[in-house]
Amino acid sequence: MTLRMGLVKWFDKNQGIGLITPLDGSSELYVDRKSIATSTKSLTEGQNVEFSTYKTSRGLLATDVIAF
Repeated sequence: MTLRMGLVKWFDKNQGIGLITPLDGSSELYVDRKSIATSTKSLTEGQNVEFSTYKTSRGLLATDVIAF
């Protein structure tokens, strides 16, 4: 499993969904609160994150997201 770095583009705390912009310039990734590895289950716009990805029928999604 390869860990990647990125920034939170936006995160809606009420809906528990958002987008992560990878630092490597690849396409933005969808993230939901179930994929956040910390107990807060929330992210903040502009926050640095480390994450893995997994492939679904709708494309790549972020998982195991850790904010720092």
